[in-house]
Amino acid sequence: MADRYLDVSLSKRGVHCTAKLLDDRAPLTCEAVWNALPLGGDVYHAKYARNEIYALFPAFAPAEPPLENPTVTPIPGDLCYFSFSGTQLGAQSYGYGGASGVRAGTPVIDLALFYERNNLLLNGDVGWVPGIVWGQVVEGLAAMAEACGDLWRAGAVGETLTFSRA
Repeated sequence: MADRYLDVSLSKRGVHCTAKLLDDRAPLTCEAVWNALPLGGDVYHAKYARNEIYALFPAFAPAEPPLENPTVTPIPGDLCYFSFSGTQLGAQSYGYGGASGVRAGTPVIDLALFYERNNLLLNGDVGWVPGIVWGQVVEGLAAMAEACGDLWRAGAVGETLTFSRA
């Protein structure tokens, strides 16, 4: 199979990076995401995992991928896939409003980009939260990291995180 690439962008800030799909390490996850592209939604900056931005989506795969190529310590440039039940993210402390699609009993897919070091996927409510590493940024990470830092400081309201085929 030829290498596949996608574009990850923050539309309001006008920044993007290019990531390579890790088809050799997470083939089922890569196929599920690839077939669902383009995907875009409100961006969030992580509270617990540190240097992470992500968007939430309704489940899009015919069957959820198994935990292939897992990590609890993502590195800069990792794209991770998480699957949650609505009850896992439904607590008021998470801050997702009704428009986010987070509801009890409804699966939620979290597609994330880690942009800096020192990440640990440990959540005070549920413990370890392993993610599937399905892509790696190969171009444009520095500019994206700068924009992600601005999201942390200035806020994410009105910003969209989009994943599309390159």
